[in-house]
Amino acid sequence: MRDKVRWGIAGTGTIASSFAADIRFAANAELVAVSSRSAETASIFAARFGGIRSYQGIEALADASDIDAIYIASPNALHREHAERVLAAGKAVLVEKPLTTTSTDARALATAAAVSGAFAMEALWTCFLPAISSVRALLAAGTIGTIGRVRAELAYEKPFDAGSRFFDPALGGGSLLDLGIYPIALCLNLFGQPQSVDGGWKSAPTGVDRSAEIKLAYDGFDAELGCGFDRDGHNRFVVEGEGGTLVIDAPFLKANRLFISTGGPTRRLLASNGKTACRLARHVPLPGLTRHDHGFPGNGLQFEIEAASAAILKGHVEHPLMPLSTSTKALEIIETIRAKAPAAG
Repeated sequence: MRDKVRWGIAGTGTIASSFAADIRFAANAELVAVSSRSAETASIFAARFGGIRSYQGIEALADASDIDAIYIASPNALHREHAERVLAAGKAVLVEKPLTTTSTDARALATAAAVSGAFAMEALWTCFLPAISSVRALLAAGTIGTIGRVRAELAYEKPFDAGSRFFDPALGGGSLLDLGIYPIALCLNLFGQPQSVDGGWKSAPTGVDRSAEIKLAYDGFDAELGCGFDRDGHNRFVVEGEGGTLVIDAPFLKANRLFISTGGPTRRLLASNGKTACRLARHVPLPGLTRHDHGFPGNGLQFEIEAASAAILKGHVEHPLMPLSTSTKALEIIETIRAKAPAAG
C-alpha cells in the first residue's frame, strides 16, 4: 500500500504555485507533474518546483499512469469540465473553490464522481486549518455558551476591469464566488445548513456582483455575512454567545489567531469594535481576553492536501469536512442571493 499520494496540478497560476509550495509540508503527498494549455508555461512551472514533469493540456495529465490525484487550479469556468475529465480517467480530484460556477454543474460533477468511484472534494482550504479545528472544539465545549449572533466579512477593493477574472462573467467572476464562498462555507462547516437564506447584492458594470450581503437563519441566531470588491473590509469572523465572544482574526480565510472574551470590557470591545481590540491584543495582553495562536509554515494549503491525501489512501470517495453536498449547498445559497434584483449603487 502506498504511503503517499502522487499529485498533479492542472494550472499554473497563483493558487497552483501555493499548492506546489505547500505540498512539501504534507507528509502523505508528493508533487509529480503539472499541466497547462501552454507547454512552455508548464515547463517553466515544473522547473520552479524541483523538475517535476510537465504536460500540455489536462488530457495528458489525466491519462498519465503514475499520477493518483489531480488538483484543479484552472479558471472557475473550467472546473467542471476539467474535474470530469480527471474522474473519467479514474483519478481522484481536488477542485479549487468554487467547486463549479453553478449548483447544476456541482450536482453533475457529483454524479460523475459517483459513477467513477473516485475521490472528489472542493479545495476550501480554510475549513482544514488548525485554528478552525480549534474553533470547532471551543464551540462544542460551550466555551462562549449558546450562540446568539454570527458576523463575518471578506472584502478587498479591486479596481473595475471588465476583462479580469473578478469581473468577467464568462470566467466565473463576482465577489460571491471569489470571496463570499469563504464565510458561507465556514458557516456550513461550523453550524450546518441554515433554515433560510436572505440577502442582496450590487452589480458591477459587467453584471456580476461587485458586493453582496448574506443572511443565514439558524435555530436561535442569524449569520450576517458580507463580501465585496468595493472596499477593504474588517475580514474577521465573529461568533457572539451568551457567555462570551470568539473572533477569528483577520484575514479569517487564513486563520492563524483566535481571540476569546468571556466577560468584561474586552467582550464589549470585541462586539462593538473588534478591529481595535484585535489590533491591540496582537501586541499587548488585554484583561479578560484570551489569545490562541495557530501559526503554520507556508500558505496553509498543506492541511487540505493532507486531509484529501489521507482520505484517498484510505479509499474514501469524500471527506466528511467537505462533502460535495455541502459545496453544492454553498452554490445554492449564492444563487438564492443572485436571484434577487440588484440594489442600486
